[in-house]
Amino acid sequence: MKTFLTLFALLFPALVQAQSTNSFPLWPDGAPGALGKEVKDIPTLTPYFSDAAKATGAALIILPGGGYANLANHEGEHYARFLNENGIAGFVLKYRLGSGGYRHPAMLQDAARALRLVRSRSADWKLDPEHIGIIGSSAGGHLASTLLTHFDSGKPEAEDPIERQSSRPNLGILCYPVITAGTFTHQGSKHNLLGKDPSPELVQELSNELHVSKDTPPCFLWATDEDPAVPVENSLLFADALRKAAVPFELHIYQKGAHGLGLGSRDYDPSKWLPWTRDCIAWLKVQGFAK
Repeated sequence: MKTFLTLFALLFPALVQAQSTNSFPLWPDGAPGALGKEVKDIPTLTPYFSDAAKATGAALIILPGGGYANLANHEGEHYARFLNENGIAGFVLKYRLGSGGYRHPAMLQDAARALRLVRSRSADWKLDPEHIGIIGSSAGGHLASTLLTHFDSGKPEAEDPIERQSSRPNLGILCYPVITAGTFTHQGSKHNLLGKDPSPELVQELSNELHVSKDTPPCFLWATDEDPAVPVENSLLFADALRKAAVPFELHIYQKGAHGLGLGSRDYDPSKWLPWTRDCIAWLKVQGFAK
C-alpha cells in the first residue's frame, strides 16, 4: 500500500498534496467529465484497514451523505473505523458533487470506479474480491442504491485493467437513504444530482426502487419513522421492490431519531452507538463479511 501511494505522490504530486496523506485519486489522469483540476474535481478514496488479526478479507466502499452538496465526516471516516473494529476494511469515497458543478452520471461513475478499483487491487490488500460491498447514508444512500441497481460486468477489452472489473457490489447497506426521485424524494438531493428541471425519463432512471431486479445484491436498510428530511417511504419502497424480486434483505425502522444520525454521535463515541450498528454487524456475519 505504501509503495502504491508513494508512486502516486511521485507521479501526481499536485493531486496527492490536495488530499489527506493516505487518500488517492480514482483516475490518475483525471476523472471523465472533470470540469477542472481543483480538489472538487478529483474523486478520491481513503482506505482504512483493520488489524491483520481481525481482518475478514471483506471491504465496504463508504459513501457519506450531504445532499449531493457536501460530505459528512461522521458518515465516512467514523463508519470506516467502526467497520475496522469488526475486521472489515473501509474505503471512504470523496465523490463529485452538485455543489461543485456536477450532475448525474458523474457521481455514479465515481462510485462504480471505486468499487472496480478496490476489486482490482484485492490481492494487494488481502481482500476477497467476492466480498466487496457498499454502504451509504442519506444522499450517499441514494448513490449506493444507484450502483446496486445500475452496475455492469466491466469491459473485458478495456486497456485499463480496473475497467475490466465488475462494478456490482456483493451487498449494500443503506442508512436513512434517499431512494426515489419521485414523490417522496429529498428535493435538495434531487436538485443537486439532476438539476433544476430534469426530464421525466431522468427522474424515472434515478428512482432506484423502479430498477431492482433478481440480480440486485442483498441489502440491509434502516431508517427512523420520524425522519423529517428523508421520508421513511424511501426505505419502504426499496424494501418492497427487493421483496418482489426475491432479493434477500433486512429492514429496520426505528421509532425515534432525527435525520443524519450516523453511528449515533457526531463524535466517534462507541458508548453512543445506536442499535442499528449491532443489527448490521449481525447481518454482516450472516453474509460472511464479519466474524
